[in-house]
Amino acid sequence: MTQFSVTKNGKKLSKKLYFWDESTKTFSSNENNLVLDFSNISGVTFNTGYNCTFKTGSDCSFNTGSDCCFKTGNNCCFKTGYNCTFDTEDYCTFNTGSDCTFKTKSSCTFDTGDNCCFTTGEQCVVVRRDVYEIYELIKGIKYVLNEYRIPGLKNKEEIFEGLL
Repeated sequence: MTQFSVTKNGKKLSKKLYFWDESTKTFSSNENNLVLDFSNISGVTFNTGYNCTFKTGSDCSFNTGSDCCFKTGNNCCFKTGYNCTFDTEDYCTFNTGSDCTFKTKSSCTFDTGDNCCFTTGEQCVVVRRDVYEIYELIKGIKYVLNEYRIPGLKNKEEIFEGLL
């Protein structure tokens, strides 16, 4: 039996409020404000509501609402709403809304909205669909995307002081 914890407001979430499929490693819940600790488990698919916090292993997939926070291993795939924070390892793919913060290692791809912040490793790219642009990010340089429908990104070191 896989060991994990799911809490809401500091209390263990009732099993009636989520679904766990052991054979496919799929976790699903319509609940918001969850804290999910799957830190030693890889290959999990998560389907959740808003304002959730995740701590997971590698090779996980996320389909969530907005305002979520992720701390994961390698090879994860994210499809989220806006205003999320990501702290990941290598080879991750992100499809998000606006106002997200990313701190990643190498070889990541970002398909995001506007006003996102990035600190990455090597070989990472950003796809801006609102202005039809692609940016290659340089390792260790902190970037912020311009607002909606305004092309470009800036190296704004002062914006990031204390942020990441």
